[in-house]
Amino acid sequence: MHVFLAGATGVVGRRIVPLLVSAGHQVTGTTRRSEKAALLRDLGATPVVVDAYDREQVFAAVAAARPDVVMDQLTDLTAYDVDANARLRREGTTNLVDAALAAGVRRLVVQSLGWIYEPGAEPAGEDEPLDLDSEGARKSSVQDIVDLERTASAAPEAVLLRYGLFYGPGTWYRPDGLKADEARAGKLVADNDVTSWLHVDDAAAAAVLAVEWPSGPVNLCDDEPAPGTAWVPAFCQAVGAPPPSSSEAERNGWARGESNRYARSLGWTPRYPSWREAFRAWESGR
Repeated sequence: MHVFLAGATGVVGRRIVPLLVSAGHQVTGTTRRSEKAALLRDLGATPVVVDAYDREQVFAAVAAARPDVVMDQLTDLTAYDVDANARLRREGTTNLVDAALAAGVRRLVVQSLGWIYEPGAEPAGEDEPLDLDSEGARKSSVQDIVDLERTASAAPEAVLLRYGLFYGPGTWYRPDGLKADEARAGKLVADNDVTSWLHVDDAAAAAVLAVEWPSGPVNLCDDEPAPGTAWVPAFCQAVGAPPPSSSEAERNGWARGESNRYARSLGWTPRYPSWREAFRAWESGR
């Protein structure tokens, strides 16, 4: 198939391109920086320079490519700017989805997030309700994602990738990343909130498989949702930081993690089934 990959030079996108090419797909990849076009050519994609915030540019690029599949991997992880990443997801991805629908593209693969489920005692499955009754800043974030998924689902075929928390090269969670700096500064707190992790290599592998998956949401995370009381000390040790402070506060009901059972049934097997393995490798490599 011909895959139009938005965010092709991003942390996940640059891993997806060679996997798609190896699988026999034709790839048109976007970048907002012309100097990165050569990277995309080297990876096997046809580059197109597009600013995701420029609606007319996005519409023109998708229409010109005439792809079979539009895949969204737009991220803004250069700095620890949650608002910037949220804005890109809200505006850039919306432009991309609208452009795909206008061009008559039948199949979309759109990145979403896995922490949007309503409170519960166990890791959430895809059939559980979303947290539409959340409050404060979370309410706005959840609503943005719900709106995005609803827009994407207007396509005849839409796979919604509900990613766990990224870690690995290029992310905020790596030995030389921003969160490691925070850990060394004593700013991370070990609490009871549960996190589901996803290595960026596993995110890329899943996205390639999703080109042929059934429509609907898919949780993508490793096998071990973990409370902060487990992963924060391990992360601090792995990056050479002092032991973290701890919090006895009760877990936020929505911070429950996600189940990857459905993704595994579709044929996806994470290369990193637990964050513990990667953290130990970081520690041994120091």
